[in-house]
Amino acid sequence: MKILVVCLGNICRSPLAEGLLKREAEKRGLDWEVASGGTAKYHIGKPPDPRSIAIAREHGLDISAQRSHHVTTADLTAYDLVLAMDRQNAQDLRARAETATDREKIHVFLEYAGVAAEFGTDVFDPYYDDEAYEGVYKTVENAAKGVADRLEAKE
Repeated sequence: MKILVVCLGNICRSPLAEGLLKREAEKRGLDWEVASGGTAKYHIGKPPDPRSIAIAREHGLDISAQRSHHVTTADLTAYDLVLAMDRQNAQDLRARAETATDREKIHVFLEYAGVAAEFGTDVFDPYYDDEAYEGVYKTVENAAKGVADRLEAKE
């Protein structure tokens, strides 16, 4: 299973999701390839936001080696599942997809994980709110477990 998680700049939310999905897969012995990307080109090649790195580190997760990647149409073809952190990024990805098959792979992360009723539809973008990173981490952690539960049930 190849999973791509996507937010706007690929420095706050999707790096956390990448790290948490990888950890969840490892815990469960799942053969997943997980990566992250952004719909915008703001931070290509840059590491995650220091606040995302810090909150991940507080929870025993190291995401510091990740680098921002701009999502291409080739990525949408290469991955089995594309999870957008919010509805706007999902819409942008669907508009970028070249085939119906690629569009069908794109889902909103919290909805796909089955936790939207508890956490809302969109993962809040914490970029302008230093205090929001802990809440975003917890939301994404719960969603990563939900994604793993859903995909394990399919196997």
